[in-house]
Amino acid sequence: MTRRVSTSAGLDPQPDRSPHGPRRPKPERTDASSPNHCAKMIPVNEFRNITSEQNPQFRVLKPWWDVLSEYLGIAMLMIGVFGCTLQTISISPQLTQDKISCLPNRFTDLSGGDRDCSHLRQNRDNESLWEFAITKHLGPNIVEVFGRKNGLDIHQYEFVNHFCYERAVHWYGKYFPYLVVIHSMIFMVASSFWFKFPGTSSKIELFVIILGKCFDSPWTTRAISEVYEERREERMVIWRKNTMTKSAADRADADADAASPVRSSIKSGSDQKSAEPQPSLLDKKEGEQAKALFEKVKKFRTHVEEADLLYFMYVLQTVLKVFKFALITVYSIVLVPNIQIVVMCSVPPDLTGFSAFCCNYNKAHLFSKLAYCYICFVGVYGLLCIYSLYWLFHRPLKEYSFEAVRLETGINDIPDVKNDFAFLLHLSDQYDALYSKRFAVFLSEVSEGRLRQLNLNHEWTSDKLRARLARNASERLELHLFMLPGLPDTVFEISEVESLKLELISNVTVPGTVTQLTALQEIVLIHSPAKLQLAALNHLRENLKVLRLAFESPDQVPLWMYTLQSLEELHLSGPLSGELSRATSLDTLRELKNLRVLTLRSRLTKIPPGVVDVSGQLLRLCVHNEGTRLQVFSSLKKLVNLAALELTGCGLERIPSAVFSLSHLQELDLRENRLTTVEEILSLQHCRRLTTLKLWHNGISYIPEHISKLRALETLDGSWNKIRRLPPRLCYCTKLRHLDLSHNQLASLPSEIGILQCLQFLSVAFNSLESLPEELFSCKRLKVLALGNNSISTLSPRVGNLAQLVRLELKGNRLESLPAEIADCPSLKLAALIVEDSLTDLLPPDVKDRMKHR
Repeated sequence: MTRRVSTSAGLDPQPDRSPHGPRRPKPERTDASSPNHCAKMIPVNEFRNITSEQNPQFRVLKPWWDVLSEYLGIAMLMIGVFGCTLQTISISPQLTQDKISCLPNRFTDLSGGDRDCSHLRQNRDNESLWEFAITKHLGPNIVEVFGRKNGLDIHQYEFVNHFCYERAVHWYGKYFPYLVVIHSMIFMVASSFWFKFPGTSSKIELFVIILGKCFDSPWTTRAISEVYEERREERMVIWRKNTMTKSAADRADADADAASPVRSSIKSGSDQKSAEPQPSLLDKKEGEQAKALFEKVKKFRTHVEEADLLYFMYVLQTVLKVFKFALITVYSIVLVPNIQIVVMCSVPPDLTGFSAFCCNYNKAHLFSKLAYCYICFVGVYGLLCIYSLYWLFHRPLKEYSFEAVRLETGINDIPDVKNDFAFLLHLSDQYDALYSKRFAVFLSEVSEGRLRQLNLNHEWTSDKLRARLARNASERLELHLFMLPGLPDTVFEISEVESLKLELISNVTVPGTVTQLTALQEIVLIHSPAKLQLAALNHLRENLKVLRLAFESPDQVPLWMYTLQSLEELHLSGPLSGELSRATSLDTLRELKNLRVLTLRSRLTKIPPGVVDVSGQLLRLCVHNEGTRLQVFSSLKKLVNLAALELTGCGLERIPSAVFSLSHLQELDLRENRLTTVEEILSLQHCRRLTTLKLWHNGISYIPEHISKLRALETLDGSWNKIRRLPPRLCYCTKLRHLDLSHNQLASLPSEIGILQCLQFLSVAFNSLESLPEELFSCKRLKVLALGNNSISTLSPRVGNLAQLVRLELKGNRLESLPAEIADCPSLKLAALIVEDSLTDLLPPDVKDRMKHR
């Protein structure tokens, strides 16, 4: 076959000239710097908000595989953006021919089918199609086909290019860049979804803020340093003990001089310790900030530890990424071979005269390389996601132990955490384990207590505390602290304190510096549970004299109370028996060898057996039972040396028989009981030393005659009863000095009252007396006479015989005048005369002047 060259068989030799019109203008060249190109570029900054870098603090929750995955996602996104940019350039109306270029296939199979373009793909390096077609040995069934005319119109070429691009080019080759962008965006959204989801983002943001503040807080460094110093001091104390023990053993075999190097070494060690710089002090602002951090950590822990939503969301998004990775890998490997450079395109022959075209997809080669590169990135991304799943399920991420932190820092009360709180700490460990170590300080109650102590010391200076000193009822110099979060260390700088009263103060720990309070004799703890350090316990065991405790449950009674050997007074106020058991929880008091006074304010059914342990030295026992009936008194018989017994509010209807065996009893107080009669008073004659009998606030209607058997009686208080008459034989208690019968129903006083020559105090106020016996004014030692709120109409002039009278109450009677002889009471002042002003005005002026100027 001969070679035929014809203009009608090939392309138009002037392709840019149309047979029906002028030459088409040449398209403008567009490079990367042209404005049109830049206008078509996809701005990468639009994807910035998809990632979590909007809040850089979230980086502490990104392990290394998430960081690497994020960069891989950005690289995959750049591949998609680059491919989309190329596609966007090709869409330009002036550059349509650059998108795909098609030429008619001049060789057709005689069997009826068009020959494909595989020969072009295999021989792309030949010079031209025509030389290949002529020099190639053609089979007997191949013939050369001529077109209708010499060339095709430019519009026909554009049509064929568009037609073949839509019909012949595989969809994956056309939309590959867009798929890459979509998948990359899905990867990015999946990686940062838990940072955006409302149910998790708030917890994450709060955790990151708290974590950063805990990391930067000066208190973290201070707390760790203090614990380290304490541990070093403990080791130093142990070393000193061992050294002193060794030196003592050496002195047994050597001279006394052999121990001098040891002493010098100990001294030098002590000097070195004192010369070391102390941890820097926190100012008040830093202390308040640290205190607020403790509260935030507590609330955050309570809120986050209850659920595992963060863990679930992280697992869910990781599983989604693994599934996405598998899906992309499978379909990409299958579809990437469909990105072909030369494709065969069938076009209706009526339009161009050719039924087959060979088209060159000029982006195919680049897209194919980008696709394989993308598959590699996706593969690495998928392996990271699989490793993340392995990390999630291989380790117990819902539990976090601070055991290593406890061993390293020495803060032993740091609690372990669980659920989402634990998961967040595991993630922060992948970033930097130092974060959880410093964060753990704010989970420790010991650390919080030390911070509270530091803030207290800032607020309560020694000068401020010294200004609160005052004398109490016992005439001791007392420091009263009320509702503080702790006990300031500055308290122990006030050496003159004699009584320390703490009320409604929690977390009280008395340090060894209590030894500086050399004058301290009394401690009052009102609903303030206290702990003692060993040095403080040793000091108080030898020096504390009075202890007053008020508590809400038996468990709050401190055990160190039972070791105070020098204690003389113990006052307990609170329940001494449990709700389910009536047995008292008061342990043995055997160690309290100097105890003299014991007061129990509780609701007892019997005297605690522990009281018997101090029967040999106990002198005063007070039981305030708040109306609960005290039924068992057998323990009283063993208190042989008891001098004073007070049974208040014990529901007594009779005087307990156990009282009569107390031969050393001097004072008996039966206030606020249910006594209606005291016939048993005769048995009190066995208490030969009884000097004080108080029966006030009962329902006694009379006093028996045999009260006269109480010859040693000096004080009788029968006020607030229902006594109608006073037995004359009462006046045979000749040692009686104090007689109080106020708030009764007395109508008269016996004339034998004049026998009471030792009487100094007499109160019959708030009775029904109409007159007074003249013998009353024979009690010349009378100092106080209270006659108010009766029905007395006259006052005898013999009142002037009361030479020692210093107070006279007459207000509330029916007096019309006062005798002028009242001025003969040399010790009675006008201010101590309690009477109506109208009666005072009726006194002669000279009487008033004499009484006023005394």
